[in-house]
Parts: sequence; structure tokens; C-alpha cells
Amino acid sequence: MAPSPRVVIIGAGIVGTNVADELVSRGWDDITVVEQGPLNMPGGSTSHAPGLVFQTNSSKTMSEFAKYTVSKLLSLEQDGQSCFNQVGGLEVATTPERLEELKRKRGWAQSWKIETHLLTTDECLELYPLLDRDSVLGGLHIPSDGLALAARAVQLLIARTTEAGVRYLDLTPVTNIERSDGKVTGVTTPNGSIPADIVISCAGFWGVEIGAMVGLPIPLLPLAHQYVKTGSLQALATPNKPANGADLPILRHQDQDLYYREHGDRYGIGYYGHRPMPVVAASLGRTPTHVDEKHMPSRLDFTAEDFKPAWEASKKLLPVLREAEITDGFNGIFSFTPDGGPIVGQHPTLDGFYVAEAVWVTHSAGVAKALAELLTTGRSEVDLADCDLARFEEVQLAPAYVSETSQQNFVEVYDILHPMQPRESPRNLRVSPFHARQQELGAVFVESRAWERPQWFEANAELLQDLPAQWRPVSRDVWSARFHSPISAVEAWKTRTAVAMYDMTPLKRLEVFGPGAANLLQRLTTSDILKHPDQATYTLMLDNGGGILGDVIVARLEPDSFHVGVFSPTALDYISRTARKHSKRNPNQWTQVRDITGATCSIGLWGPLAPSVMQALQAPDIANLPHHGFCKTFIAGIPVLAIRLSHVGELGWEIYTSAEFGLRLWDVLWAAGQAYGVVAAGRAALNALRMETGFRDWGADMTSEHGAYEAGLGQLVDSGKEGCVGEAAVKGRSEGGALRRLRTLTVDDGRSVVLGKEPVFYDGRAAGYVTSAAFAYTIRKPIAYAYLPGEVLDGEAVEIEYFGRRIRATVTDEPLSNVSARRERPQVSSRAVEHVRARL
Repeated sequence: MAPSPRVVIIGAGIVGTNVADELVSRGWDDITVVEQGPLNMPGGSTSHAPGLVFQTNSSKTMSEFAKYTVSKLLSLEQDGQSCFNQVGGLEVATTPERLEELKRKRGWAQSWKIETHLLTTDECLELYPLLDRDSVLGGLHIPSDGLALAARAVQLLIARTTEAGVRYLDLTPVTNIERSDGKVTGVTTPNGSIPADIVISCAGFWGVEIGAMVGLPIPLLPLAHQYVKTGSLQALATPNKPANGADLPILRHQDQDLYYREHGDRYGIGYYGHRPMPVVAASLGRTPTHVDEKHMPSRLDFTAEDFKPAWEASKKLLPVLREAEITDGFNGIFSFTPDGGPIVGQHPTLDGFYVAEAVWVTHSAGVAKALAELLTTGRSEVDLADCDLARFEEVQLAPAYVSETSQQNFVEVYDILHPMQPRESPRNLRVSPFHARQQELGAVFVESRAWERPQWFEANAELLQDLPAQWRPVSRDVWSARFHSPISAVEAWKTRTAVAMYDMTPLKRLEVFGPGAANLLQRLTTSDILKHPDQATYTLMLDNGGGILGDVIVARLEPDSFHVGVFSPTALDYISRTARKHSKRNPNQWTQVRDITGATCSIGLWGPLAPSVMQALQAPDIANLPHHGFCKTFIAGIPVLAIRLSHVGELGWEIYTSAEFGLRLWDVLWAAGQAYGVVAAGRAALNALRMETGFRDWGADMTSEHGAYEAGLGQLVDSGKEGCVGEAAVKGRSEGGALRRLRTLTVDDGRSVVLGKEPVFYDGRAAGYVTSAAFAYTIRKPIAYAYLPGEVLDGEAVEIEYFGRRIRATVTDEPLSNVSARRERPQVSSRAVEHVRARL
């Protein structure tokens, strides 16, 4: 075996010690953990964390992390006692809205295979007798939830890994990260230098300071969170109960931003309803040599005034507290991020520097396992898109953005949030050159990666009266009707029958160039991108296990220059990192990757009358492009790149130009399209039409947990191509042999619109979950995508659980739109092949 790399982990909290343990279990043996505090109680968030582990989350990734954390803590034992007290969890509803939310949350649990039970008021009182009967309308019980004994777990992990050879250096702050030639070489401490090939920052809310040492913005904000303990309560006293023990389930009262746990015969109460209290980690000074339960850097003075509403609400929910007093309280520091997810990944330009920050106890072992897999095998079994450091755009790393959005995340942590609910602030950070025209047309904008993107256009409301009966949208339930407009039906209708303009500017565009560019892209993609030099190629990027890292569109503009469309910042990070490594190994075959998104703009001009618009503009080069074809030419004197591709299955092009010409391009296409009924259309129509066509959305319908054949994209894998990443993993695979496949479901009643992540039942059991959903205007039915067992056949019945109600649906072959099949697709028998024809 090759010698183990030298690893330095910064931080000996619940994350750092777990990372060391996971690496040791995979055979790595040269590991040093550096901790600025004392090992017996380092003084970070782990040292005061209350330890409540609720596993159910809207993110599959986060739930998987939590499930693994539970199983690992249960396996960590000392004197016959594990590091997890599996008392279960109970979330109670005191409002009708929360009761409905618990039904939705139970759906997530079933999707992620976590046992849960919806309870009536009586059942809640039976499980938790101290509740006020008049307050509770119902609840959600999760038997496998419970209390993590984090401090004990850290000590056991230190002991176990020390025995395996891990070195721990406490009272040793890191003052610098050493590097040379684009790689880390070690860390500097007051006691000298520690050589390293890999440095992993698990410093928690101090991670911002560690990242600054290597010029890496870490988008987290330390915020204080209130926690109190009451005096002794006879109702909680049981014989031989440990001082920190618990018998009752952990309890959440999210309607009032509260949670509860037992500490022996005392209650511990956590509160999120107070004002955000940001903290600058650097202001806390050096961790002292002595840290105890009441004196640690992460424990700030209690602000009693902020807790008053929480105390009144607690006495109402738990009448036993009316005779109690608060005997101890503090404001404990935790890390919050703009989207609530952890921050895991590698420095974009410094090889060997990794971070695992903003990780709470709930997800600690799961994150550590994923990072260890990434380091030792090159891929994590659990998709990391929800927590990848690279998921943020540059503007989202600005300190002001991180501060505002992280504080907003703190305020909303227990709120009932709709999946389509737009961010209120900050807004208008990134707008396309078409923004002024979109405002004139009454665009209703949503924010995505700081871009303003039209959801629909109020100017199209006047066309509702002209909408044919077969295109009219159905009435929706209150939840799915939020942040929705019937105007989207007009925009879909016009796209299918006339022509529409879509703003595609926010989709990321790269310029990949240099003598090594062709070889690089050949290696990273599953298709032969050089086979047809005059055509764009829609293809996949896989990891070494065959999981989908992204889908890309590649057009070779010059022998050494490519236009590459990607769908996420993580794809840019992956391509850029690989290009840098290839260039370093072979300087004569260097490749540069440039993000040109902000300097350019794009319009999708689609619909059966799109060719007529182009003919009116006297642009035959574009009008005569074959499928997949592209050209650089002019439209009314504007230099453009046009590619014959469609997200919606209709005729048309994506047309790109530089930002300076953007507004003029919009005006030229808009004026030419008037004679053909052109409309501006938004994301809501686009999502419905792309699903009708069979187009997958990376991050939802396909991730690194899915293979090409499972996602119905096996036709994008060139079986004769050699040397590409993932080649060995996909060899011999086929759609017919896939154990699960992404399938299209049509809802039988024609009106029940689901929104995503709901469980799908087949043969009476939860067999999959909804990845994407929409109302398909072309067929006038709600549709959904879901991964189902490979043996499920077209025409079979399934059920989707929506707020506790089962909705019948039918597995349906795709594409759903016959119109789109005639226009952009050859007549083929393979359902899998049809998808890519719609895309290009």
C-alpha cells in the first residue's frame, strides 16, 4: 500500500474527532489533530451543545448524515452505556398550520426511510404526559431520535483514535497554513511547524479565521442562541436517574421557536425566537488553558430580557414549569450559513486544504464519513451538493450577504417555509441585461443564486381570456397555489403554439481554451465531443463511481476553444480544478477555464413559429441550423452565438451575446416576434415544459447518487469512448439492468399538484420519492418524476402521499407532449433516448 498522506485536522470537537476516526477506519495512519483548547473540554460549540438529534429534514443529504450520526453514537459505548440516549423525538403542533406541516414532514421521513408516526392530542399526552392538553392539536413522533452525548463521544473518539496512532496536540492554536506551489505543506503553531499533505479545518465558528489564512471566504456567521436550565422538578425525578439523563422524548414546540430536553430532574430549554446576535470569532481571544461547563469561549452571558417570551410560552405548553425557576442560562455560539447547510469541500485553488464547518452535532458523524470517503476514494456515497463549499456564487461570499442571509436563516429556522417562497432580501444583486424590459412586462421575480429570474409576466394576464379550454389550468389546493399564477398556462400555451422568449442568462457559461482543452473535456465527459465538430454535444460528467456530477453542453468554437454550458457552480469548480491539475502535469497542454456568465447573456427563443421570427430577421445561418448545430453570426448587426437546442422540446435556439448588446438583442427579437404572437415566459412555464419533454434537472432529478442509466440518460454514455472519468464504473451497465429508474408519473385525478420530495408508494410500501413536479399544461395533468424500482412497468399504479393524503398516479412513458415529439424528436422506441433529443 502507498504510504498514508500526512493529515492535520484543526479542531478536536465532535467533527474533527469523527473525521480522524473515519480516516483511521479506512487505513490512514499519519494524522495529527490540533486543538486550541484543552482536550477534556475544547470550548467550542460541541462543549455546550444540548445534543438534540432530530433526523428528519427537507434535505435527503442532511437526513442521511443524521441517520449515520445516530447509528455511530449508538455504537460508541463506555461502561455499557452508548453515547446516544434514544428516547425518541416529539414535535407538537399548536396551530392548524403546524399540524399540516407535520404531515408534510412525515412525508419527508417516509421518503428518506425514517420511521415516524402522526399522533392525535391524546396520543401526544400518552407519550408526553406533561403537555397542556388544550394547547396541543397533534404531533409527530420519531422513535429513533434522541440525545447525543457529544462531550462523552468526543472523549471516546479521542481515546480510540489515540490508540490507533492519532496524535492530539491541545492548547495549540494554528497561526498560519503553510503552502508551496499551490499545495498545503503544513500548519504553523506557536510550538513550531507541523508538516502536512492534507489540512482539514474543523474549527467550527472559528473556521472563518482559518479560511482567511488561505484567502478562502467561509460563508458562515457565528450567532448566539439562548439556552436555559430550570431548577429541580419533582415531575422529572425518577429513581437512579443520572444528572444529565432523560426519559421523555426530546420535544420541539416550533410554533414558538422552542425545544426541550431533560437534564435529570431539570428542564433544558432552547430558544430561537430572540433577535439575532452575531459574534466575531476573532473577538473572543485565545481559549484559556482551563475550560469548564460554565466558562468557555462559546458560552456568552445570558440576556434574560430576550428570553421572557420563551418562558411564558413554555409555561403554557408545560404547566409543570409554572412553579419552576430558571437557575442557569447562557447564550451559546453556533454557526449559521446563508442556506442552513454545512460547508464541506476543498479549497478551489489550494490543493490539500479541506473544510468541514458549520456542522452541528446532529450531522457530525455523517459529514465526517462523507469527507473521509471523498479523501480516500474520491467520492462520497451521499451526494454533497447541498453542503458543497463550491455551491455558493462569488457574490454570495460577500460578508454583508453572509451576515444578512445567515441571520435570516436563524430567524426562520423553525418557520413553515414554502418550497417556492422567494427570499425577501437581499435582492437585485444580479440582473440580466433584459431586466428593464422584464419589469415593463410586469415580471414577478424570484431569486436564485442571487440572480433575479422571472417566474411569470403579469403582461400576459390579458391572454387568459384567449386561452383554449384544453389549456386552462385547474384549481389548486391552497398550499400548491401559493407563489403560483395561472398566467404560466398562457406562457406554456404560447411556447407550444407560437413563440416565447426565455431569459437563460443565469445558466452558467464557461470558456474553456488552450492546447489541452479538447483532451480535458474528452476526459471529463461521457460523449465524444470531437466527433461532430460543427455540432454541440449534450453530455454528462461522472465521478469515478459513475455518479452524475453534472450535465453540460459543449460547443467547439475553435480547435482549442470551447463554449461550455454548465448548470451549477460546483461544475465550474470541478472543471477548473481538473484543468489546473492537468496543466500542471503537462505545461505544454495547458487549459484555462473562464466563467463568462456575467459578461454575457442568453435568450431561449422557442416555439413552432421561432423559425419564422428568424427568417424575418434575415438570419439564415441560424434558421438553417440542424439539430445540435451552432454558429457565430450576426442578428441585426449584433454578434451572437446561436445553438439549436431547446429545454422545452420545441424548435428554436439559445442565443448568446455579450452583456453590452443584451438589451438590443431582446428588443430586436421582441419586435420581430410581434407578428407571430411572441410572449416573454418565465421559470414556472419552463419547468413544466421541460418535464413534459423529459429534460432532467441536475441537483433534483439526478445527483452523484444516481447513475446515467438510472436517470434514463444512458444514451449520453458513449460505449466506445475510453479514458473518461467513470468509464470503468459504467462499463456493462444498462437501463434494463438498473435497480431503480427515474420514472414519469401522471396524477390520475388531473388536479392534485405536488411540489417535490413527497414519498411514492408502490405495492403498499414507500418505494421512492418525488424529485420534481409540475402541472403539465400540454396534457392538462399534474406530473412528477420519481425514482422507482427497476421492475415497475409503464401503466402501473402508484400513490403519492401529500400532506398525509394518498394521491393515485400512473407510471407513464415519456415524452408526454406529442407535439414536442413531432417537432424535435425522431420517432424512436427507446424512452431513454428521447430525453436528449428534446434537449438539443
